[in-house]
Amino acid sequence: MSGSNRPPRSARLPRLPRLLRLVWLSVWRSSLSQWSWRSFMVTLVVGEAVTPLLGLFVWSAALPGDPTVSTYYVVLLAVQLMTVSYEHHTLSNGIYDGNLAAALVQPQPLVVDIFGANVGLRIWHLIFGLPLIVVAAVFTGVRVEPAAVALAIPALLLAALLRFAFTYALALSALWTQRAHGVVGLGETLIFLLGGTAAPLSLLPDPYRSLGSVLPFWSMLGMPAEIAAGNLHGSALAQAYGVQIGWLVLVTAVVTAVWRLGLRRFTAVGG
Repeated sequence: MSGSNRPPRSARLPRLPRLLRLVWLSVWRSSLSQWSWRSFMVTLVVGEAVTPLLGLFVWSAALPGDPTVSTYYVVLLAVQLMTVSYEHHTLSNGIYDGNLAAALVQPQPLVVDIFGANVGLRIWHLIFGLPLIVVAAVFTGVRVEPAAVALAIPALLLAALLRFAFTYALALSALWTQRAHGVVGLGETLIFLLGGTAAPLSLLPDPYRSLGSVLPFWSMLGMPAEIAAGNLHGSALAQAYGVQIGWLVLVTAVVTAVWRLGLRRFTAVGG
């Protein structure tokens, strides 16, 4: 084949499934557009870093000389930045602005662009938040074991998916109410209180620790941090993964059901 007849470079990329290609393109577009408002992104990162850093200072003072607390909260800061979701802005605001009808006629599922924006935001959160993580780690003398971090990576990915699905389900309340931001805010409060930010689950007495470990909020945030900090081993680690996967399946099914109900209502009203 002559050089002039060769297909363009984009046509010679590996043939990925169509949905994966759409997600990749959405992440790429979102990342580029988000760079244009990077000053606001820094503000978001600082806002998300406040609660883990406060937890670090409070619990380090309450338990001086305990390195597991410092390690946990420094890792929790990284987990928070890599799992935080803003679907009450990207999804709910789109519904309120009247953009849902246009999105429904696009040749791709609505969730693709929402998920792409979510991943793009998390990438920039990690990039802009990395200096904070490094400073906190150096200041507290935190060291993490590579093996523990490797065990935590799958939990981090599952936590990111679970928190996205959870926030997405709450954001869909915009199809019924004008208070979707408050609904998502309530969910974020539950994640703060029961997910391991207000207090590490490993420090709570039973039955609170046992109850917290089977709720979805800890699986969204505290669980990967506990693993990376080296606080979960053996059967407890396997059980935590099982709970996390179970909640991801359940919440995904809830999202599907809520979306179908909401879409019926939207089209019935005249959307």
